[in-house]
Amino acid sequence: MIDKNKKITIFSHLLVWITLFSIPYVLSYGQEQDIDRIIFRFWIPIAFYTIIFYLNYVILIDRFLFANNTLQFIIINVLIISFFLFIKLQIEDNFFQDIVRKRGNDSNGTGPPLKMLVYVQMLSYVVPLLFSIAIKTTKRWVKTEAERKEAANFKLRSELQHLHYQLQPHFFFNSLNNIYSLVDISPDQAKSSIYSLSKLMRYMLYETNMDVLPLSKEIEFIKKYIDLMKLRVSEKTKVSYNFPMEETGIQIAPLLFISLIENAFKHGVSASKESHISISMVCDEKTVSFTIQNDNYPKKTEDKSGSGIGLQNLMKRLELLYPNKHIINTVVKDNRFLVHLEIETA
Repeated sequence: MIDKNKKITIFSHLLVWITLFSIPYVLSYGQEQDIDRIIFRFWIPIAFYTIIFYLNYVILIDRFLFANNTLQFIIINVLIISFFLFIKLQIEDNFFQDIVRKRGNDSNGTGPPLKMLVYVQMLSYVVPLLFSIAIKTTKRWVKTEAERKEAANFKLRSELQHLHYQLQPHFFFNSLNNIYSLVDISPDQAKSSIYSLSKLMRYMLYETNMDVLPLSKEIEFIKKYIDLMKLRVSEKTKVSYNFPMEETGIQIAPLLFISLIENAFKHGVSASKESHISISMVCDEKTVSFTIQNDNYPKKTEDKSGSGIGLQNLMKRLELLYPNKHIINTVVKDNRFLVHLEIETA
């Protein structure tokens, strides 16, 4: 299939040649059209137009105009046009004397003066030159714009990949910390947690390399992560969640919600007090609304377990993946911390 740029180029060339083919007819409008006059007025100018157009399009514009040698470009084209005018006059004098005499008679009568005809012919030779510059410049601009967009996309993909790789060790580090806290208290739970973590890491390593994946897969991953996190909290912590039960058909970037859930378990759980973490996800056509609430138990300054890498990562990824298509709000009310994230996926 011909790509868009090739279609534009072909259409531009067709438009140019329709215009150039019409110029000789316009200049000879109202005059009798015998075979000599058709050759003289039509085919000879068309041949010169073709040479001027493609000589500039293929060689001169790239070598001189785009290389900032504008003066040389102008001089060369002036010489080329002057040469073709001279050749045309020689052809007229040697092969089309009747037309020349007819034009001379017209110049003494009602026809246009000879100087005017020369000026008009010179301007007609400038037309293919201007067309070649216009098409070549447009083609160059389109190519430059495509390269700029490709560079921007490459930078975006690289940055997103970096953030993705940054999230994986962060997630693994936090999960290992949780399992470590279980080793002495409950070795069986620690073993179970290691097994659950291996399944989660398999998902992160092998299934999240795509730009988007079904929301249902992400929900399944979130549920497994919540079950893993619940192993390390006491019976005083209640965790409730509500996710769409049916397939929504929504495609979404992976691992966008996990940092918020991590945060809830880090800052919303107390070893001595009752805690409640509530998670809810609602889908409306192509919009995903995610809400998470937890009790507010801020970490001490010296506690580095909640360094904020995951949340910073999330904010940056949202800016890159869903610019102007996401809303995230946080609020503390009645000692409850609430985060609401809304993403428009289409």
